[in-house]
Amino acid sequence: MINLQKIFEALVFASWQHRLQRRKGNDNIPYINHPIRVASLLTTCNDRQDENLLIAAILHDVLEDTDTSATQLEAMFGKEVTLLVEEVSDDMSLPETVRKQKQIEKAPLLSSQAKQIKIADKICNIQDIVSLSIDWPAERKLEYLAWAKKVVDGCRGVNAALEALFDETFRMAAEKLKKDEIH
Repeated sequence: MINLQKIFEALVFASWQHRLQRRKGNDNIPYINHPIRVASLLTTCNDRQDENLLIAAILHDVLEDTDTSATQLEAMFGKEVTLLVEEVSDDMSLPETVRKQKQIEKAPLLSSQAKQIKIADKICNIQDIVSLSIDWPAERKLEYLAWAKKVVDGCRGVNAALEALFDETFRMAAEKLKKDEIH
């Protein structure tokens, strides 16, 4: 049985930590919508709900995007959640190109829970790149898609429904971006 109180504690905590952040683009969407959508995808694409997976999905960006420490996270949400969040977090002291390559290399080594968070995260990011007013040229967006696919390909074999959703999201996004590039 899922402890809804813990889920809401994670939502409140993540909302506070991300309170000043916005998603990329001109739509000025509060950043917290992103981790909520990632967790929502995981509830939709899983027959059995996993409390720690959902909490980690809600918190998946707090270590890399806020001043939250792993110690603080562990005190509030436990070791398993903290390890999952650490597993999907980038080392922000590294250059972006190195971080992106490390995600590709690390993907096959992730736990099944971390792989699911990664896949859901990439689905949401691709959806945002296509639907939000992000001022990237179509070429950069297509490069993101190609990179995200490499990461997700390393995560396959953990959740058929989530992987199928990624494939459909990827296909639709690639088609739309290629049309945009032509026009």
